[in-house]
Amino acid sequence: MTGQGSRQAAGALGAVACGHPATAAAAEEILAEGGNAFDAVIAACCAAAVAEPVLCSLGGGGFLLAQASGGDPLLYDFFVQTPKERRPVDALDFYPILADFGTATQEFHIGLGAMATPGAVRGLFAIQRDLASLPMTRLMEPAVRLAREGVTVRLIDAYLFQVVAPIVTAEACSRGLFTGPDGKLLTAGQAFTQPQLADSLEALASEGDTLFYEGDFARDLVALCEEAGGQLSAADLADYRVVRRKPFASRYRGAEVVTNPPPSCGGILIGFALNLLGEEPIHRMDPQSEERFLLMARVMELTNKARVEARLEDASGEAEEAAAARRLFDPALLARYAAEVAGRASFSRGTTHISVIDAAGNLAAMTLSNGEGCGRQLPGSGILLNNMLGEEDLNRGGFHRWPTDSRLSSMMSPTLARTERGSLFAIGSGGSNRIRTAILQVLSNLLDHGMDLETAITAPRMHLEFDVANLEQGQAEGATALIAERGFQAIDWPAHNLFFGGVHGVARAPDGSLSAAGDPRRGGTARVVTG
Repeated sequence: MTGQGSRQAAGALGAVACGHPATAAAAEEILAEGGNAFDAVIAACCAAAVAEPVLCSLGGGGFLLAQASGGDPLLYDFFVQTPKERRPVDALDFYPILADFGTATQEFHIGLGAMATPGAVRGLFAIQRDLASLPMTRLMEPAVRLAREGVTVRLIDAYLFQVVAPIVTAEACSRGLFTGPDGKLLTAGQAFTQPQLADSLEALASEGDTLFYEGDFARDLVALCEEAGGQLSAADLADYRVVRRKPFASRYRGAEVVTNPPPSCGGILIGFALNLLGEEPIHRMDPQSEERFLLMARVMELTNKARVEARLEDASGEAEEAAAARRLFDPALLARYAAEVAGRASFSRGTTHISVIDAAGNLAAMTLSNGEGCGRQLPGSGILLNNMLGEEDLNRGGFHRWPTDSRLSSMMSPTLARTERGSLFAIGSGGSNRIRTAILQVLSNLLDHGMDLETAITAPRMHLEFDVANLEQGQAEGATALIAERGFQAIDWPAHNLFFGGVHGVARAPDGSLSAAGDPRRGGTARVVTG
């Protein structure tokens, strides 16, 4: 079964939800062959690097929240690492561009000076060694085939190319990938082929991750940085390690919710918001009511305030970020913000996600990002390089002030939930600083209102941050006026815009039946795999 939302009776081999049909097809191929959820998520990630190049690349990083059937969840942190040394600012290739979403714009900084140490390749190989049942040569086959044969550009892909046009056309090699013979950006219906990336995937599958971190790829990347204003050294690459972490866990409406722990901040902000929502009877409110709308907005506002009060914005380095997380969950601070919620209606970025479940109940929630890309490739490889040091959301203390040799914090929050009745959910989202509010709202839809996955994901969303409230069409009646009356600038969006993230999820019901749903905001697709 395929589609935006899919459901199948017990007996299915597995289910996948992600951002592209080709990504889903790679996972389906592996599940149908008898691979487990972790095999499938690796294959899907490699395919996403081909089919979703604005959102995912082997030159970026990410997180996997994995739970083997009957085991404890484990978070694989293979996000990017800051360089061991800073080069002088005037020696860097680092400059701003403006991404135009249509209704809003956002500034990003690109160039080789914006690149942090990539973790994706080492992360995939670590996951394969720990959890997979098939060899990497097999798991990369779908992606190799896709890169050689090409993928058809969809409307959503063409839109994304336009949004980040200043990035994908910044340098000749990238420009050649994303434009047609006429020199214009590829449009819907055209073929997108990446033969160099196919060669690179085959080489990595054969030689392993040392090729990227200590071999020819590493030498080429270091030489490029030295020549053209980057900051990575041979030691940055050789010393990169995947970190296995205990997930952040919380209880909500009787369900256990686990997500990305510090030093990333998205998961703990979701946990904080769930604590506030748990004090109120949101589960007894009409999902389309003014009461629920105002409560959700209030919780978002207070979570933003608590984020500032706990000094999450100022934390740099894992020790400071862990201390900030402890401040955020100080009982006195939680109680004070919960009191502010009670009885009140007043107020005072490129990423993708893959969720997989198999018949045995293994769960995989993987969120990946390349930022928006720095506008450069690893020479001759087709691998697009990240711009994480140019992401304002990841550099709240200011550019070029990051602590050296440190894992960057992230909003990415792959999340698993288990209800008291035994339902299992794996979800996650892209969307920069909208990730946490997207996941919060989907969790509330699932756990408070008992919505099925597809309904929970497609329901209209809001994102409130500081003095601006972004509202998708379909909110409670009069939502724009309600927000404006409370001193917020309201921005109205049409239904289902990629600005609000892309939550892709899979679920297993207590009877063993599987379901999956992809978010239409980001071209999501879902498949339940049958024998």
